[in-house]
Amino acid sequence: MGTTADDPPPGIAVIAGQVDLRYAPDRDSLLAQIGEAEIVYTWWGDPEDLEAAWPLAGKLRWVQAVNVGINKVLFPALVESGVPLTNARGAAEQPITESVVGFLVAMAKDFRRMFDDQREHVWEARDTERLAGKRLLVVGPGPVGRAIGRAAREALGMRVDAVGRTARLGDDAFETIGAGEDLHSALARADYVVNALPLTPRTRHLFDAQAFGAMKPIARFVNVGRGATVDEPALIEALREGTIAGAALDVFEEEPLPPDSPLWDMENVIVCPHMSGDVEGWEADFANVFYDNLGRWLREEPLRNVVDKRLGFPTG
Repeated sequence: MGTTADDPPPGIAVIAGQVDLRYAPDRDSLLAQIGEAEIVYTWWGDPEDLEAAWPLAGKLRWVQAVNVGINKVLFPALVESGVPLTNARGAAEQPITESVVGFLVAMAKDFRRMFDDQREHVWEARDTERLAGKRLLVVGPGPVGRAIGRAAREALGMRVDAVGRTARLGDDAFETIGAGEDLHSALARADYVVNALPLTPRTRHLFDAQAFGAMKPIARFVNVGRGATVDEPALIEALREGTIAGAALDVFEEEPLPPDSPLWDMENVIVCPHMSGDVEGWEADFANVFYDNLGRWLREEPLRNVVDKRLGFPTG
């Protein structure tokens, strides 16, 4: 879905002899073919096309989403059906973690000011912030959040906590793991906050004016989760008023970020165009999750990354 035989997902030849491959680059071709399909792989196709074709999908047994974020694929008919949905969890943890480490270092060492000084030929040495010993809160301790937590502890010497759906004991990634009701008290203790949440009805605008008001004035906020988990006007106000010290943002409520967004021109903000997980070969990494799952499906083994369609993310 969303591709052609002339421009297929990388590496697809590895499954060519195992299944009858068909390509549906647009809605009309999907409508014509989905009636015979047992598996749909949404390779950058329009989720609205799949929803439109869904009433014709009489033989469908499994949908693999191309991406990690699947909120756009969770249309009501799919959610209510017995057809399992899987995602690409596991493909982007390391690249996103590398980006987050870069954001943390850039904010602590004030790289933006350094670059400005370089352009103006200004030589001005100054003290910068130490990350070791600072407290990082990861909101969303899934695979991406856990990779971030480990890197921050092991490479940067930070103290790392998490907030998730339920409270549980600390582990190799986090000193403590609190529940949702612990969010504001955890935010109040943190020097840096990383949002790694999926978008679900429960997480939409979770970071609102109250959440930013609970944070320290010196705290910095990093978002590599989903744009709509943040109330963007509340974030802009918090940054303007000094409620928080800065932000590094990879995702936004509206993408591309509109040219008139105040975030573009804020000196305490890093704007990243939703590319924290994009590294050389990333498309093959995403496709390989599907190929692995297809092998499992053909061997009648449990699939990886089965999404709890009510929660909006895999729970295994």
